Amino acid sequence: MSAAGGTADFFYRESQRLGYVARSALKKQHRLITPGAAVLDLGCAPGAWLQVACQNIGPLEKGGVVVGVDVKKVKVPSAHCDSRVRTVCADVMTLMKQQARAMSPQERGFSVILSDMCPRISGIKTRDEAISCELGMRALSLAIGKIKVKESDYSDTIEKYLSSTEPDPDENGVLRRGGNLVLKFLENEDVSGFGKFCKVKFKKVSLLRPKATRPSSREIYMICEGLR
Repeated sequence: MSAAGGTADFFYRESQRLGYVARSALKKQHRLITPGAAVLDLGCAPGAWLQVACQNIGPLEKGGVVVGVDVKKVKVPSAHCDSRVRTVCADVMTLMKQQARAMSPQERGFSVILSDMCPRISGIKTRDEAISCELGMRALSLAIGKIKVKESDYSDTIEKYLSSTEPDPDENGVLRRGGNLVLKFLENEDVSGFGKFCKVKFKKVSLLRPKATRPSSREIYMICEGLR
């Protein structure tokens, strides 16, 4: 892997030094994962967030679990991961909530859901942005359950991507009450609508463009804390 422009910037060198398999491992700035947490990592390839999550759930005696899901088969990284980390090969866009819930301890759901899903960049800006929002909506619906839209200043945005949540008869999400959710988007005008919707569902919502993101990147993270 080479950094933008052919030169390794600080974050690239640091991620390599730590043995992490992707620079995204250093994007985790919010303390959303506590010891013993049950973490679901959507779009987990190549495994950097699995490493970050495992390091944050504390020592083995604290318990906890990290489950990564990706459309590609992902091998659990040998560095910074232990026996509490496992991966599942599945397409999140067709993953049912009951299937996701069955991956959690005692099928009680997860305390943290991280979505690092991003479309393959085609270069067609509007297309890439739309797919990014569809992926975000799918992760959101898995987390909070069936999304019902009331007339509001964000309803048009949410309705635009509702088809991404179907078909799934289960109305209950897999994120536990009080849990935290991280969504990744390509910056676009619809992100603000997602933010307004999430502020109704979570106690705190903020946007973060991590310092570890390449200057040319349009990636932005929505940090949703404390599911109501």
